[in-house]
Amino acid sequence: MSSSGGTLEADFVIVGAGSAGCVMAARLSEDPATNVILLEAGGEDTNFWIHIPLGYGKTFADKRVNWMFQTEPDPGANNRSIYWPRGKVLGGSSSINGMVYIRGQHEDFDHWRQLGNPGWSASDVLPYFKRAEHQTRGNDNWHGTDGPLSVSDASYNHPLCDAFVDAAVELGFPRNDDFNGEKQEGVGYQQTTTRKGRRCSTAVGYLHPAMQRPNLRVITHALTERVMFEGKRAVGVAFRESGAPKTVRARREVILCGGAIGSPHILLLSGVGPAAHLAEKGVEVVHDLPGVGQCLQDHYSAAVKLRCKEKITFNDVMMNPLKQLAVGVRYLMFRDGPLTMAAGPCALFARTRPEQATPDVKISISPFSSDNPAAGLHKFSGFTVIVYQLRPDSRGEIRLKSLDAAASPSIVPRYLSDQNDQRTLVDGLKLIRRILATRHLERYIEAEFRPGADVRTDAELLDYARQFGGTVYHPTSTCRMGNDPMAVVDPELRVHGIEGLRVVDASIMPTVASGNTNAATIMIGEKAVDMIRGRQATAA
Repeated sequence: MSSSGGTLEADFVIVGAGSAGCVMAARLSEDPATNVILLEAGGEDTNFWIHIPLGYGKTFADKRVNWMFQTEPDPGANNRSIYWPRGKVLGGSSSINGMVYIRGQHEDFDHWRQLGNPGWSASDVLPYFKRAEHQTRGNDNWHGTDGPLSVSDASYNHPLCDAFVDAAVELGFPRNDDFNGEKQEGVGYQQTTTRKGRRCSTAVGYLHPAMQRPNLRVITHALTERVMFEGKRAVGVAFRESGAPKTVRARREVILCGGAIGSPHILLLSGVGPAAHLAEKGVEVVHDLPGVGQCLQDHYSAAVKLRCKEKITFNDVMMNPLKQLAVGVRYLMFRDGPLTMAAGPCALFARTRPEQATPDVKISISPFSSDNPAAGLHKFSGFTVIVYQLRPDSRGEIRLKSLDAAASPSIVPRYLSDQNDQRTLVDGLKLIRRILATRHLERYIEAEFRPGADVRTDAELLDYARQFGGTVYHPTSTCRMGNDPMAVVDPELRVHGIEGLRVVDASIMPTVASGNTNAATIMIGEKAVDMIRGRQATAA
Protein backbone atom coordinates (compact mmCIF):
# COMPACT_ATOMS: atom_id res chain seq x y z
CA MET A 1 0.00 0.00 0.00
CA SER A 2 1.19 3.46 -0.78
CA SER A 3 0.18 7.01 0.05
CA SER A 4 0.93 10.14 -1.91
CA GLY A 5 -0.38 13.59 -1.09
CA GLY A 6 -3.13 12.24 1.14
CA THR A 7 -4.33 9.72 -1.46
CA LEU A 8 -4.05 6.07 -0.52
CA GLU A 9 -3.49 3.36 -3.10
CA ALA A 10 -3.87 -0.42 -3.15
CA ASP A 11 -4.48 -3.21 -5.62
CA PHE A 12 -7.97 -3.84 -4.26
CA VAL A 13 -10.23 -1.42 -2.43
CA ILE A 14 -13.06 -3.17 -0.63
CA VAL A 15 -16.05 -1.17 0.61
CA GLY A 16 -17.79 -2.71 3.60
CA ALA A 17 -16.34 -5.04 6.26
CA GLY A 18 -19.46 -7.17 6.49
CA SER A 19 -20.25 -10.81 5.87
CA ALA A 20 -18.67 -10.82 2.41
CA GLY A 21 -16.22 -7.94 2.81
CA CYS A 22 -14.29 -9.63 5.63
CA VAL A 23 -14.05 -12.77 3.51
CA MET A 24 -12.72 -10.80 0.54
CA ALA A 25 -10.15 -8.88 2.59
CA ALA A 26 -8.85 -11.97 4.37
CA ARG A 27 -8.65 -14.17 1.29
CA LEU A 28 -7.19 -11.58 -1.13
CA SER A 29 -4.52 -10.58 1.39
CA GLU A 30 -3.34 -14.21 1.60
CA ASP A 31 -1.18 -13.28 -1.41
CA PRO A 32 1.68 -11.20 0.03
CA ALA A 33 2.18 -9.53 -3.36
CA THR A 34 -1.37 -8.13 -3.26
CA ASN A 35 -2.21 -4.98 -1.28
CA VAL A 36 -5.74 -4.59 0.11
CA ILE A 37 -7.54 -1.68 1.76
CA LEU A 38 -10.85 -2.38 3.50
CA LEU A 39 -13.17 0.53 4.32
CA GLU A 40 -15.82 0.18 7.02
CA ALA A 41 -18.31 2.90 7.96
CA GLY A 42 -18.65 1.53 11.49
CA GLY A 43 -16.10 0.86 14.18
CA GLU A 44 -14.30 -2.08 15.77
CA ASP A 45 -16.37 -5.03 16.99
CA THR A 46 -15.49 -4.41 20.64
CA ASN A 47 -19.05 -4.13 21.91
CA PHE A 48 -19.44 -6.69 24.71
CA TRP A 49 -22.87 -7.84 23.53
CA ILE A 50 -21.71 -8.66 20.00
CA HIS A 51 -19.83 -11.71 21.21
CA ILE A 52 -22.45 -13.23 23.53
CA PRO A 53 -24.89 -15.11 21.27
CA LEU A 54 -28.12 -13.91 22.90
CA GLY A 55 -26.66 -10.41 23.00
CA TYR A 56 -28.17 -9.67 19.58
CA GLY A 57 -31.15 -8.30 21.49
CA LYS A 58 -28.84 -5.61 22.91
CA THR A 59 -27.43 -4.60 19.50
CA PHE A 60 -30.80 -4.68 17.73
CA ALA A 61 -31.26 -0.92 18.13
CA ASP A 62 -27.78 0.28 19.04
CA LYS A 63 -26.74 3.01 16.60
CA ARG A 64 -23.09 2.47 17.52
CA VAL A 65 -23.11 -0.84 15.60
CA ASN A 66 -26.31 -0.66 13.56
CA TRP A 67 -27.49 1.42 10.59
CA MET A 68 -31.05 1.26 11.99
CA PHE A 69 -32.80 1.70 8.65
CA GLN A 70 -36.54 2.26 8.27
CA THR A 71 -38.53 1.37 5.17
CA GLU A 72 -40.98 3.72 3.56
CA PRO A 73 -44.58 3.18 4.77
CA ASP A 74 -45.54 -0.05 3.05
CA PRO A 75 -49.10 -0.84 1.90
CA GLY A 76 -48.49 -4.57 2.29
CA ALA A 77 -47.62 -4.01 5.96
CA ASN A 78 -50.67 -1.90 6.76
CA ASN A 79 -48.80 1.27 5.71
CA ARG A 80 -46.29 0.82 8.50
CA SER A 81 -42.62 1.72 8.28
CA ILE A 82 -40.67 -1.46 9.06
CA TYR A 83 -37.44 -1.34 11.03
CA TRP A 84 -34.45 -2.88 9.20
CA PRO A 85 -31.36 -3.34 11.41
CA ARG A 86 -28.11 -3.83 9.48
CA GLY A 87 -24.61 -4.14 10.89
CA LYS A 88 -22.44 -1.01 10.97
CA VAL A 89 -19.33 -2.54 12.54
CA LEU A 90 -16.54 -4.93 11.64
CA GLY A 91 -18.33 -8.12 10.64
CA GLY A 92 -21.38 -6.18 9.44
CA SER A 93 -24.64 -8.01 9.98
CA SER A 94 -22.75 -11.20 10.89
CA SER A 95 -21.86 -9.32 14.11
CA ILE A 96 -25.46 -8.55 15.08
CA ASN A 97 -27.57 -11.28 13.46
CA GLY A 98 -29.24 -14.31 15.05
CA MET A 99 -26.30 -16.57 14.01
CA VAL A 100 -28.49 -19.19 12.31
CA TYR A 101 -26.52 -21.11 9.68
CA ILE A 102 -28.78 -22.08 6.78
CA ARG A 103 -27.34 -22.35 3.27
CA GLY A 104 -30.60 -22.63 1.32
CA GLN A 105 -31.95 -25.41 -0.85
CA HIS A 106 -29.83 -27.04 -3.55
CA GLU A 107 -32.62 -26.10 -5.96
CA ASP A 108 -32.03 -22.38 -5.19
CA PHE A 109 -28.57 -22.48 -6.70
CA ASP A 110 -29.57 -24.70 -9.60
CA HIS A 111 -32.20 -22.05 -10.34
CA TRP A 112 -29.52 -19.34 -10.31
CA ARG A 113 -27.69 -21.36 -12.95
CA GLN A 114 -30.86 -21.80 -14.99
CA LEU A 115 -31.35 -18.02 -14.97
CA GLY A 116 -28.18 -17.73 -17.05
CA ASN A 117 -25.42 -17.74 -14.42
CA PRO A 118 -22.93 -20.52 -15.22
CA GLY A 119 -20.83 -21.59 -12.28
CA TRP A 120 -23.55 -21.02 -9.68
CA SER A 121 -25.34 -24.37 -9.54
CA ALA A 122 -25.56 -26.34 -6.28
CA SER A 123 -22.59 -28.51 -7.23
CA ASP A 124 -20.59 -25.41 -8.20
CA VAL A 125 -21.14 -23.57 -4.91
CA LEU A 126 -20.86 -26.53 -2.52
CA PRO A 127 -17.02 -26.42 -2.46
CA TYR A 128 -17.20 -22.78 -1.31
CA PHE A 129 -19.63 -23.52 1.49
CA LYS A 130 -17.24 -26.27 2.59
CA ARG A 131 -14.17 -24.05 2.22
CA ALA A 132 -15.67 -21.43 4.53
CA GLU A 133 -16.75 -23.86 7.20
CA HIS A 134 -15.21 -25.30 10.32
CA GLN A 135 -17.97 -27.81 11.02
CA THR A 136 -17.72 -29.04 14.61
CA ARG A 137 -19.44 -32.31 13.65
CA GLY A 138 -16.59 -33.15 11.31
CA ASN A 139 -15.90 -33.41 7.61
CA ASP A 140 -18.25 -35.23 5.21
CA ASN A 141 -19.69 -34.90 1.70
CA TRP A 142 -21.55 -31.72 2.68
CA HIS A 143 -19.29 -30.08 5.23
CA GLY A 144 -15.71 -28.92 5.74
CA THR A 145 -13.52 -28.54 8.79
CA ASP A 146 -10.66 -26.33 7.57
CA GLY A 147 -12.50 -23.02 7.17
CA PRO A 148 -12.51 -19.89 9.33
CA LEU A 149 -16.27 -19.93 10.05
CA SER A 150 -17.13 -22.10 13.03
CA VAL A 151 -20.50 -23.85 12.66
CA SER A 152 -21.73 -25.53 15.83
CA ASP A 153 -24.64 -27.49 17.24
CA ALA A 154 -26.84 -25.96 19.92
CA SER A 155 -25.25 -26.38 23.34
CA TYR A 156 -28.57 -25.82 25.11
CA ASN A 157 -31.82 -27.64 24.36
CA HIS A 158 -35.01 -26.07 25.70
CA PRO A 159 -38.09 -28.15 26.58
CA LEU A 160 -40.31 -25.96 24.38
CA CYS A 161 -37.98 -26.58 21.44
CA ASP A 162 -37.94 -30.31 22.11
CA ALA A 163 -41.74 -30.27 22.21
CA PHE A 164 -41.87 -28.39 18.91
CA VAL A 165 -39.75 -31.05 17.23
CA ASP A 166 -41.89 -33.85 18.67
CA ALA A 167 -45.07 -32.06 17.60
CA ALA A 168 -43.92 -31.67 13.99
CA VAL A 169 -42.84 -35.31 13.83
CA GLU A 170 -46.25 -36.35 15.17
CA LEU A 171 -47.85 -34.47 12.27
CA GLY A 172 -45.78 -36.48 9.82
CA PHE A 173 -42.83 -34.17 9.14
CA PRO A 174 -39.45 -35.93 9.00
CA ARG A 175 -36.79 -35.33 11.61
CA ASN A 176 -33.82 -33.53 10.04
CA ASP A 177 -30.62 -33.02 12.00
CA ASP A 178 -28.80 -31.29 9.13
CA PHE A 179 -30.68 -28.65 7.16
CA ASN A 180 -27.47 -28.05 5.18
CA GLY A 181 -26.98 -31.63 4.10
CA GLU A 182 -28.73 -33.76 1.51
CA LYS A 183 -32.07 -31.99 1.87
CA GLN A 184 -33.58 -29.12 3.81
CA GLU A 185 -37.07 -30.46 4.48
CA GLY A 186 -37.98 -31.49 8.01
CA VAL A 187 -37.74 -30.39 11.63
CA GLY A 188 -34.81 -30.15 14.02
CA TYR A 189 -32.35 -27.92 15.83
CA GLN A 190 -30.50 -25.36 13.74
CA GLN A 191 -26.74 -24.97 13.68
CA THR A 192 -25.18 -21.63 14.45
CA THR A 193 -22.13 -19.54 13.61
CA THR A 194 -20.69 -19.85 17.08
CA ARG A 195 -17.46 -21.12 18.55
CA LYS A 196 -17.35 -22.45 22.11
CA GLY A 197 -20.33 -20.40 23.18
CA ARG A 198 -19.30 -17.16 21.46
CA ARG A 199 -20.35 -15.59 18.17
CA CYS A 200 -18.16 -16.39 15.18
CA SER A 201 -18.77 -13.45 12.86
CA THR A 202 -16.74 -13.01 9.69
CA ALA A 203 -14.74 -10.41 11.60
CA VAL A 204 -13.85 -13.02 14.23
CA GLY A 205 -13.33 -15.92 11.82
CA TYR A 206 -11.77 -14.20 8.81
CA LEU A 207 -10.70 -10.62 9.41
CA HIS A 208 -9.00 -10.48 12.81
CA PRO A 209 -6.50 -13.28 12.04
CA ALA A 210 -5.63 -11.46 8.78
CA MET A 211 -5.22 -7.96 10.23
CA GLN A 212 -1.64 -8.63 11.29
CA ARG A 213 -0.61 -8.88 7.62
CA PRO A 214 1.34 -5.85 6.36
CA ASN A 215 -0.48 -5.94 3.00
CA LEU A 216 -3.94 -5.45 4.56
CA ARG A 217 -5.11 -2.13 5.94
CA VAL A 218 -8.52 -1.80 7.61
CA ILE A 219 -9.90 1.71 7.98
CA THR A 220 -12.88 2.05 10.32
CA HIS A 221 -15.28 5.01 10.58
CA ALA A 222 -14.75 5.38 6.83
CA LEU A 223 -18.01 6.34 5.13
CA THR A 224 -17.83 5.75 1.39
CA GLU A 225 -19.39 8.62 -0.57
CA ARG A 226 -18.89 7.46 -4.14
CA VAL A 227 -16.84 5.37 -6.51
CA MET A 228 -14.45 7.43 -8.64
CA PHE A 229 -14.32 6.84 -12.39
CA GLU A 230 -12.10 7.65 -15.32
CA GLY A 231 -14.46 7.23 -18.22
CA LYS A 232 -16.20 3.96 -17.46
CA ARG A 233 -13.45 2.46 -15.36
CA ALA A 234 -13.61 2.50 -11.56
CA VAL A 235 -10.30 3.86 -10.27
CA GLY A 236 -10.96 4.43 -6.57
CA VAL A 237 -13.26 5.56 -3.81
CA ALA A 238 -13.99 8.90 -2.17
CA PHE A 239 -14.74 8.51 1.52
CA ARG A 240 -14.78 10.34 4.83
CA GLU A 241 -12.70 9.03 7.70
CA SER A 242 -14.18 10.35 10.93
CA GLY A 243 -15.55 13.23 8.86
CA ALA A 244 -12.34 14.12 7.00
CA PRO A 245 -12.55 13.76 3.17
CA LYS A 246 -10.11 11.24 1.68
CA THR A 247 -9.62 9.17 -1.43
CA VAL A 248 -8.13 5.77 -2.14
CA ARG A 249 -7.13 4.58 -5.60
CA ALA A 250 -7.46 1.00 -6.78
CA ARG A 251 -4.79 -0.31 -9.12
CA ARG A 252 -6.87 -3.37 -9.98
CA GLU A 253 -10.45 -3.29 -8.70
CA VAL A 254 -12.98 -1.61 -6.47
CA ILE A 255 -15.18 -4.22 -4.75
CA LEU A 256 -18.47 -3.17 -3.20
CA CYS A 257 -19.52 -5.31 -0.23
CA GLY A 258 -22.06 -2.94 1.27
CA GLY A 259 -24.99 -5.37 1.29
CA ALA A 260 -28.40 -5.21 -0.32
CA ILE A 261 -28.91 -1.62 0.86
CA GLY A 262 -25.38 -0.22 0.88
CA SER A 263 -24.10 -1.45 -2.49
CA PRO A 264 -26.96 -0.12 -4.66
CA HIS A 265 -26.93 3.09 -2.61
CA ILE A 266 -23.23 3.65 -3.39
CA LEU A 267 -23.74 2.83 -7.08
CA LEU A 268 -26.60 5.33 -7.33
CA LEU A 269 -24.58 8.05 -5.57
CA SER A 270 -21.73 7.30 -7.98
CA GLY A 271 -23.86 7.77 -11.11
CA VAL A 272 -24.45 4.11 -11.94
CA GLY A 273 -28.14 3.23 -12.12
CA PRO A 274 -31.40 4.16 -13.83
CA ALA A 275 -30.57 7.31 -15.81
CA ALA A 276 -33.94 8.99 -15.32
CA HIS A 277 -33.83 8.52 -11.55
CA LEU A 278 -30.24 9.78 -11.34
CA ALA A 279 -31.06 12.84 -13.43
CA GLU A 280 -34.11 13.55 -11.27
CA LYS A 281 -31.86 13.54 -8.18
CA GLY A 282 -29.17 15.66 -9.80
CA VAL A 283 -26.55 12.92 -10.08
CA GLU A 284 -24.32 12.94 -13.15
CA VAL A 285 -24.88 9.70 -15.04
CA VAL A 286 -21.75 7.60 -15.48
CA HIS A 287 -23.61 4.57 -16.80
CA ASP A 288 -27.31 3.92 -17.32
CA LEU A 289 -27.97 0.61 -15.55
CA PRO A 290 -31.73 0.22 -14.94
CA GLY A 291 -31.53 -2.69 -12.48
CA VAL A 292 -29.54 -0.95 -9.75
CA GLY A 293 -31.71 -0.94 -6.63
CA GLN A 294 -34.49 -2.93 -8.28
CA CYS A 295 -35.72 -6.50 -7.67
CA LEU A 296 -35.43 -6.11 -3.88
CA GLN A 297 -36.51 -9.29 -2.08
CA ASP A 298 -36.91 -9.99 1.61
CA HIS A 299 -38.50 -12.59 3.88
CA TYR A 300 -41.62 -11.22 5.60
CA SER A 301 -42.78 -13.07 8.70
CA ALA A 302 -45.81 -13.35 10.94
CA ALA A 303 -45.74 -14.68 14.50
CA VAL A 304 -48.01 -16.52 16.87
CA LYS A 305 -47.25 -15.51 20.47
CA LEU A 306 -48.26 -17.64 23.43
CA ARG A 307 -48.60 -17.32 27.18
CA CYS A 308 -46.84 -20.27 28.75
CA LYS A 309 -48.31 -22.29 31.63
CA GLU A 310 -44.89 -23.07 33.08
CA LYS A 311 -42.25 -20.57 34.14
CA ILE A 312 -39.60 -22.01 31.82
CA THR A 313 -39.25 -19.23 29.25
CA PHE A 314 -36.47 -16.70 28.95
CA ASN A 315 -39.03 -14.05 29.92
CA ASP A 316 -39.09 -15.72 33.35
CA VAL A 317 -35.32 -15.56 33.60
CA MET A 318 -35.29 -11.84 32.88
CA MET A 319 -38.01 -11.16 35.44
CA ASN A 320 -36.08 -12.89 38.23
CA PRO A 321 -32.72 -11.42 39.40
CA LEU A 322 -31.60 -14.75 40.89
CA LYS A 323 -32.31 -16.61 37.66
CA GLN A 324 -30.46 -13.88 35.74
CA LEU A 325 -27.47 -14.33 38.00
CA ALA A 326 -27.52 -18.11 37.63
CA VAL A 327 -27.69 -17.87 33.84
CA GLY A 328 -24.83 -15.37 33.77
CA VAL A 329 -22.63 -17.49 36.04
CA ARG A 330 -23.39 -20.60 33.97
CA TYR A 331 -22.34 -18.79 30.81
CA LEU A 332 -19.15 -17.38 32.31
CA MET A 333 -18.12 -20.75 33.74
CA PHE A 334 -19.20 -23.18 31.03
CA ARG A 335 -20.08 -21.10 27.92
CA ASP A 336 -23.48 -22.78 27.66
CA GLY A 337 -27.05 -22.22 28.78
CA PRO A 338 -29.69 -19.73 27.59
CA LEU A 339 -27.15 -17.02 26.70
CA THR A 340 -25.79 -19.25 23.92
CA MET A 341 -29.14 -19.44 22.13
CA ALA A 342 -29.45 -18.25 18.55
CA ALA A 343 -32.63 -16.76 17.14
CA GLY A 344 -35.16 -19.56 16.74
CA PRO A 345 -33.17 -22.57 17.99
CA CYS A 346 -35.48 -25.09 16.25
CA ALA A 347 -37.07 -24.92 12.82
CA LEU A 348 -39.38 -26.73 10.45
CA PHE A 349 -38.96 -26.43 6.69
CA ALA A 350 -42.27 -27.53 5.22
CA ARG A 351 -44.48 -27.52 2.14
CA THR A 352 -47.81 -25.79 2.69
CA ARG A 353 -49.33 -27.45 -0.39
CA PRO A 354 -48.72 -30.90 -1.85
CA GLU A 355 -47.87 -29.50 -5.28
CA GLN A 356 -44.80 -27.73 -3.90
CA ALA A 357 -41.65 -29.56 -5.00
CA THR A 358 -39.65 -28.31 -2.01
CA PRO A 359 -40.43 -26.55 1.29
CA ASP A 360 -41.98 -23.12 0.79
CA VAL A 361 -42.11 -21.97 4.43
CA LYS A 362 -39.83 -21.93 7.44
CA ILE A 363 -41.36 -22.09 10.91
CA SER A 364 -39.21 -21.56 13.99
CA ILE A 365 -39.79 -21.42 17.73
CA SER A 366 -38.16 -19.17 20.33
CA PRO A 367 -38.60 -19.73 24.09
CA PHE A 368 -39.26 -16.03 24.71
CA SER A 369 -41.70 -13.37 23.51
CA SER A 370 -41.72 -9.63 22.94
CA ASP A 371 -43.37 -7.01 20.76
CA ASN A 372 -39.94 -6.51 19.18
CA PRO A 373 -36.38 -7.05 20.44
CA ALA A 374 -35.83 -3.35 21.09
CA ALA A 375 -38.92 -3.17 23.34
CA GLY A 376 -37.69 -5.88 25.68
CA LEU A 377 -39.38 -9.11 26.67
CA HIS A 378 -42.99 -9.41 27.77
CA LYS A 379 -43.62 -9.32 31.52
CA PHE A 380 -45.20 -12.75 31.49
CA SER A 381 -44.13 -16.30 30.63
CA GLY A 382 -44.20 -16.35 26.85
CA PHE A 383 -42.86 -17.99 23.72
CA THR A 384 -43.08 -17.33 20.00
CA VAL A 385 -43.51 -19.31 16.80
CA ILE A 386 -42.91 -17.47 13.51
CA VAL A 387 -43.36 -18.35 9.85
CA TYR A 388 -42.07 -16.84 6.64
CA GLN A 389 -42.31 -17.74 3.00
CA LEU A 390 -39.00 -18.98 1.64
CA ARG A 391 -39.31 -17.75 -1.96
CA PRO A 392 -41.42 -14.57 -2.08
CA ASP A 393 -42.64 -13.22 -5.40
CA SER A 394 -43.08 -9.63 -4.19
CA ARG A 395 -40.41 -7.21 -5.40
CA GLY A 396 -39.33 -3.86 -4.00
CA GLU A 397 -36.63 -1.28 -4.69
CA ILE A 398 -33.91 0.95 -3.24
CA ARG A 399 -33.84 4.54 -4.50
CA LEU A 400 -32.04 7.74 -3.59
CA LYS A 401 -33.71 10.02 -1.10
CA SER A 402 -30.76 12.31 -0.46
CA LEU A 403 -27.32 12.92 -1.96
CA ASP A 404 -25.81 12.66 1.53
CA ALA A 405 -24.08 9.28 1.77
CA ALA A 406 -24.77 9.20 5.51
CA ALA A 407 -28.52 9.44 4.96
CA SER A 408 -30.66 6.37 4.42
CA PRO A 409 -31.86 5.65 0.89
CA SER A 410 -35.53 5.11 0.21
CA ILE A 411 -36.37 1.45 0.98
CA VAL A 412 -39.61 0.23 -0.61
CA PRO A 413 -40.11 -3.51 0.10
CA ARG A 414 -43.67 -3.95 -1.28
CA TYR A 415 -44.36 -6.79 1.10
CA LEU A 416 -47.24 -9.16 0.30
CA SER A 417 -47.94 -7.39 -3.00
CA ASP A 418 -48.13 -10.81 -4.66
CA GLN A 419 -51.20 -13.00 -4.05
CA ASN A 420 -49.13 -16.18 -3.76
CA ASP A 421 -47.12 -14.56 -0.97
CA GLN A 422 -50.35 -13.73 0.84
CA ARG A 423 -51.71 -17.26 0.52
CA THR A 424 -48.46 -18.90 1.60
CA LEU A 425 -48.09 -16.79 4.73
CA VAL A 426 -51.69 -17.48 5.76
CA ASP A 427 -51.20 -21.20 5.16
CA GLY A 428 -48.07 -21.02 7.29
CA LEU A 429 -49.95 -19.43 10.18
CA LYS A 430 -52.56 -22.19 9.97
CA LEU A 431 -49.79 -24.79 10.04
CA ILE A 432 -48.37 -23.19 13.20
CA ARG A 433 -51.73 -23.62 14.88
CA ARG A 434 -51.83 -27.28 13.88
CA ILE A 435 -48.45 -27.78 15.51
CA LEU A 436 -49.50 -25.92 18.66
CA ALA A 437 -52.63 -28.06 18.95
CA THR A 438 -50.65 -31.29 19.33
CA ARG A 439 -50.35 -32.90 22.77
CA HIS A 440 -46.65 -32.03 22.90
CA LEU A 441 -47.15 -28.26 22.86
CA GLU A 442 -50.76 -27.84 23.96
CA ARG A 443 -49.84 -28.67 27.55
CA TYR A 444 -47.55 -25.63 27.70
CA ILE A 445 -50.09 -23.13 26.36
CA GLU A 446 -52.13 -20.98 28.70
CA ALA A 447 -53.52 -18.82 25.89
CA GLU A 448 -52.73 -17.51 22.42
CA PHE A 449 -51.72 -13.94 23.14
CA ARG A 450 -51.48 -12.90 19.49
CA PRO A 451 -53.27 -13.04 17.08
CA GLY A 452 -55.79 -14.56 19.50
CA ALA A 453 -58.54 -17.12 19.17
CA ASP A 454 -60.96 -14.66 17.52
CA VAL A 455 -58.71 -14.36 14.42
CA ARG A 456 -59.73 -17.40 12.38
CA THR A 457 -60.53 -16.78 8.71
CA ASP A 458 -57.96 -16.44 5.94
CA ALA A 459 -58.86 -12.78 5.54
CA GLU A 460 -58.45 -12.15 9.27
CA LEU A 461 -55.10 -13.94 9.34
CA LEU A 462 -53.86 -11.92 6.36
CA ASP A 463 -54.96 -8.68 8.01
CA TYR A 464 -53.14 -9.76 11.16
CA ALA A 465 -49.97 -10.51 9.17
CA ARG A 466 -50.14 -7.08 7.53
CA GLN A 467 -50.64 -5.30 10.84
CA PHE A 468 -48.14 -7.17 13.00
CA GLY A 469 -45.71 -8.94 10.65
CA GLY A 470 -42.22 -7.83 9.82
CA THR A 471 -38.89 -8.61 8.25
CA VAL A 472 -36.62 -11.45 9.29
CA TYR A 473 -33.71 -9.33 8.02
CA HIS A 474 -32.84 -11.04 4.71
CA PRO A 475 -32.79 -8.32 2.01
CA THR A 476 -31.20 -9.40 -1.27
CA SER A 477 -31.09 -8.99 -5.04
CA THR A 478 -30.76 -5.22 -5.50
CA CYS A 479 -27.66 -5.69 -7.70
CA ARG A 480 -28.92 -8.88 -9.25
CA MET A 481 -26.59 -11.24 -11.13
CA GLY A 482 -27.46 -12.17 -14.70
CA ASN A 483 -27.33 -11.13 -18.34
CA ASP A 484 -30.84 -9.75 -18.84
CA PRO A 485 -31.64 -6.02 -19.12
CA MET A 486 -32.32 -5.67 -15.35
CA ALA A 487 -29.16 -7.48 -14.24
CA VAL A 488 -26.49 -5.36 -12.54
CA VAL A 489 -23.54 -7.77 -12.45
CA ASP A 490 -22.48 -10.64 -14.70
CA PRO A 491 -21.80 -14.18 -13.41
CA GLU A 492 -18.27 -13.04 -12.50
CA LEU A 493 -19.89 -10.30 -10.34
CA ARG A 494 -18.48 -7.53 -12.57
CA VAL A 495 -20.77 -4.52 -12.96
CA HIS A 496 -22.21 -4.45 -16.47
CA GLY A 497 -20.74 -1.67 -18.59
CA ILE A 498 -18.06 -0.73 -16.05
CA GLU A 499 -14.45 -1.89 -15.79
CA GLY A 500 -12.65 -2.50 -12.52
CA LEU A 501 -15.81 -2.73 -10.38
CA ARG A 502 -17.48 -5.74 -8.75
CA VAL A 503 -20.28 -6.23 -6.26
CA VAL A 504 -19.85 -9.09 -3.81
CA ASP A 505 -22.61 -9.50 -1.23
CA ALA A 506 -26.26 -10.57 -0.84
CA SER A 507 -27.38 -7.95 -3.35
CA ILE A 508 -26.14 -10.11 -6.26
CA MET A 509 -28.44 -13.05 -5.49
CA PRO A 510 -30.72 -13.54 -8.51
CA THR A 511 -33.38 -14.75 -6.08
CA VAL A 512 -33.33 -14.87 -2.30
CA ALA A 513 -32.04 -18.13 -0.82
CA SER A 514 -34.60 -20.37 0.90
CA GLY A 515 -33.77 -19.52 4.48
CA ASN A 516 -31.31 -17.32 6.35
CA THR A 517 -29.00 -15.52 3.94
CA ASN A 518 -25.75 -15.14 5.87
CA ALA A 519 -24.23 -18.50 4.92
CA ALA A 520 -24.87 -17.92 1.21
CA THR A 521 -23.41 -14.42 1.44
CA ILE A 522 -20.20 -15.82 2.90
CA MET A 523 -20.11 -18.42 0.13
CA ILE A 524 -20.45 -15.62 -2.45
CA GLY A 525 -17.37 -13.97 -0.96
CA GLU A 526 -15.37 -17.18 -1.11
CA LYS A 527 -16.37 -17.79 -4.74
CA ALA A 528 -15.62 -14.20 -5.78
CA VAL A 529 -12.03 -14.54 -4.59
CA ASP A 530 -11.49 -17.51 -6.91
CA MET A 531 -13.07 -15.56 -9.78
CA ILE A 532 -10.59 -12.75 -9.24
CA ARG A 533 -7.75 -15.26 -9.09
CA GLY A 534 -9.01 -17.05 -12.19
CA ARG A 535 -9.68 -20.29 -10.37
CA GLN A 536 -12.63 -22.62 -9.89
CA ALA A 537 -12.95 -24.88 -6.87
CA THR A 538 -13.93 -28.50 -7.30
CA ALA A 539 -15.86 -30.71 -4.94
CA ALA A 540 -13.70 -32.39 -2.33
